[in-house]
Amino acid sequence: MIRTISLAAFAASLAMPALACDGFSVHDAYARSSTPMSPSGAAFMVMHNEGTTDCRVVGARSDIAERTELHTHISDANGVMQMRQVDGFDVPAGGDHALQRGGDHVMFMGLHAAMEQGAEFPVTLVFADGSEFVATVTVDNERQPMQGMGMQHGQQMHGQMHGQSDN
Repeated sequence: MIRTISLAAFAASLAMPALACDGFSVHDAYARSSTPMSPSGAAFMVMHNEGTTDCRVVGARSDIAERTELHTHISDANGVMQMRQVDGFDVPAGGDHALQRGGDHVMFMGLHAAMEQGAEFPVTLVFADGSEFVATVTVDNERQPMQGMGMQHGQQMHGQMHGQSDN
């Protein structure tokens, strides 16, 4: 009897997909909206992959809005920044992918309620293999651009803004 149960459990484990993004984590996750009555908002975070294979985030879900999408900003032919939905974000093995203002982000459209300062809510990130990661996001409507990024990121970006390199 015990052997039959063990074999059944082993067979069931083979049928379950392996988590392709073992070692995935999220740091400094926050969300904001442009005004208290805004019908949309966005989440920003640093996605970290300590694993040995690349991870691809292909979707996001949250109950705070009618629609949750992956977005980025691109510059059109006239140099005007426009927001566009994208099909995913790659997080390289042993690396990071930052979702930040003016760049890649998770977009919430049709908010069900105002994003109240300090509130927390879950955002489910969906990987290409169908596995999922739930991140807790904190509303921070007062955060300034680049605030909260680690010193290393801030120094690197500061040098890039002034045409300096780290080499």
